[in-house]
Order: sequence, then structure tokens, then C-alpha cells
Amino acid sequence: MSKLAVLGGTAAVPPARRQAEWPVIEDDDRKAVLDALDGGRLVSDTDGETPVSLLEREWAERFGYGHCVAVANGTAALSLALAALGIGPGAEVIVPALSFIATGLAPLHNLAVPVFADIDPVTFNIDPDDIERRITPRTAAIIPVHLHGAPADMDRINQIARRHGLAVIEDAAQAPGATYQGRPVGGLGDMGAFSLQVTKNIPTCGEGGLLVTGDAELAGSARRARQFGEDIESGKERDYVSHRLGWNQKMNALQAAFTRAQLTRFDGYEQARQANITRFLDRLAALPGLTVPTAPPGTTHVWHILRFRLDPAAAGLPGVAPERFRDALRRVLRAEGVPMSRYQLMPLPDQTVFRDRTGFGRGYPWAVLEQEARDAQVHDAEGEFTVPPDDDHPVTRAVIRDSLTLQKRHLNPGSGELLDRYADAFEKTWQHLDVVGQFAG
Repeated sequence: MSKLAVLGGTAAVPPARRQAEWPVIEDDDRKAVLDALDGGRLVSDTDGETPVSLLEREWAERFGYGHCVAVANGTAALSLALAALGIGPGAEVIVPALSFIATGLAPLHNLAVPVFADIDPVTFNIDPDDIERRITPRTAAIIPVHLHGAPADMDRINQIARRHGLAVIEDAAQAPGATYQGRPVGGLGDMGAFSLQVTKNIPTCGEGGLLVTGDAELAGSARRARQFGEDIESGKERDYVSHRLGWNQKMNALQAAFTRAQLTRFDGYEQARQANITRFLDRLAALPGLTVPTAPPGTTHVWHILRFRLDPAAAGLPGVAPERFRDALRRVLRAEGVPMSRYQLMPLPDQTVFRDRTGFGRGYPWAVLEQEARDAQVHDAEGEFTVPPDDDHPVTRAVIRDSLTLQKRHLNPGSGELLDRYADAFEKTWQHLDVVGQFAG
């Protein structure tokens, strides 16, 4: 039994073998960007066909969406979807308590109030039962997140939405190519938002986003909102008239060109990733006290992030707190060359922006519902209103306490050998759980 690297032994993953760059940048990507640069059609409102309009068409065709609108980033896609659906002041939007901050900020950008629902302990996606519990007469929409690349329970979510007359906006930022019951995520609700940020499974060379829908009117509304509320039509001279509230959330041509080149290789990359990651997870599934991520039944998981839950008692370390076990394992595995990390250090409702409710000043958008907000608050000693602590997302809190994630390295289609070495490191660590327990004590 080899000595742990943290104690001076040889690491399971040698430093020279730890690189698995993402994104993979090939000559085709460079050529696409240079061609766009030389082509002179560098903004999306240029008349005629542009790299942006080509990406919109190719993305829609590849994944089967009716309409695609390219925007500056994934956060803009969520905000513009809410705007296109007319969701704003006085509305509540139900979002999961475990997600990237953008999911909760998008309602605020439209002066709507985010309401946080707990998650499923296995998929890490929003819990439909908790959605039901949080619906009020002010609820206007649900934003399910296909977190880490695993599709949310869209049948249940859509049933709830139809019963209560709610819009559904899918946050598919981490899930391009994922499917639910044979259908691509993003196209299962009213609108779907994707991120093309450089770390995503289909990246651009920086920031970018896409908004998809089967509704031509919603697509048109989003197009107007992304550019100052103007109607920009090919073949017509721009009149610079703003017909509604709009922003400047356009994607640029270089980002679109890069993503178009990446999109042509996505199927090959995804096939390799599925094989590499499945083999890796199959090995780790045999380790006691370690729960590996799985694809929900009837879905295709695209494994953007791999989250592992940890149970010290099942690992033979009763009495060790989950967070202590987590931190000890992170220390030991990183010494072995496995870059384990934590993803989201707190539930979204604990983030200062939501906890303190400063918003746009004087408590907006919460102040739009002032009386209801006051009913839910308590007075402090000075007679000011304070928000009571949010402690009713027990599953989210448990998952944050007892899990670690692996990010980005496994996205490289050539990372199979590296993942095999990661598995070696896990197995080596599990042979020394007594030492891990000492670190956790």
C-alpha cells in the first residue's frame, strides 16, 4: 500500500500528467475567428448574414429549436427571457436554492422577486414538491436549472406550471446536448437559456449566451430587448426607434465564429466524454461512503460538473462530521493530483444580495410587495425591519456540507487517461481512510 502524497509519498497523478486543457483550441477555431475578423461583419445588427445569425441558425438546427437568439452571456439570456415574457415588478419567480448566482439575479434585473426552492438530494435539481409549497398568487414563473448537465424533472415542473398558469424558463447554461425523454433541454418550457462562457461544454472564446424558444413572438420580443428595443430586420435600414424597454446585450461576431467551430466537433467530443466519464464513475462507485453522480432515468447527462456526496459513517468513520470529512478528503486528493473543489459555498438565499435585500435601493424589488414583505419580517430593537434567517432549505445545505466537485478537466475528450489516474488516486486514498479520519478529527 503506497504512502499518501500528503505524507510525502509519490502522487498518484504525476505533475507532468495533470494537464487537460479546456477548451480545446484547434486550427479550425483560429481560422474561424480570423475569417470573422477579416470579414468585417463584426456586430449582430449588420445587414445580411453574419457569424451571429449563422450560429443562431446552426444551433437551432443541431438541437431542434424553433428559434435561437444570440446574446452577450447566459445571464443576459435569462434576464431577456423574463422580459420577453413580461415578468417584472410585483412578480415572484421560483428558482433553486443551489445554482450559480445568475439564476437568482435574473429576476432582480427585471424587478421581480426570486423565491428559493430546495433541491433533490440525488439530481441536485429543483424539487417539484418544494416548488408547489412556494407558489403564491404572485408567482409568475419557474426557472428550473439543469444543474451540472443533469436534466431537471421537466414533466412534473411543466404540470405544476400549467396547473397554476406559470411560465417556465429553463436555465440550461451547463447542459447543452442534454436530453429529457429524448428531447433536448432548453426546448421543454417556454424559453431556454444557454451559456457559452469559456468553461462550458460548448464554449466561446470568452463570454456568450443563447436564448431558444418555439414561439416566434417570444423570439421577436427577445431580439428587440437585446438591442435597445429596436426592430432590426435584414434588408431594412435601421431607424433607431426604441419600441420597448431594451438593453445592449448583443453577441459579437468573433465569439459566434469560435462557437460555430466548436459546435462542429461537439458530437465527437461528447461521445468521448461519455465513455471516459462512465468508466471513471464506474470505478469510483465501488468505494464505500462515496456517492457518484448518475443520470436521471430517461435522460442524457452531459457531466458539465461531477459532484460527489460523502458519507463518513459509510466510509467507516462514524462520528466524523461531513464537512470535516469533505475538507480532509479534499486535502488528501489534491495532494495526489486530483483538483477537487467546492462548487457553491452557500445556498443562494444566503448570498448577501438576497439576504440583505438592498436590490435597487430602498429594498426594491421586494418593496414592490411591501406589505407582504413586512408581514414576513420581524422588528429589531430599533424598530427597523430585518429579514429572519433563511434555514428552510435542508437538502441544499446538506449537499453543500457533504460534497466535492470535479470541474473542467474531464471535459477534454482526451482526458480518459487522466481520469483513470484520478480513479487510482481515489482508490489509493480509500486505502488510507484511517489517515483521512485523523485529518478530519
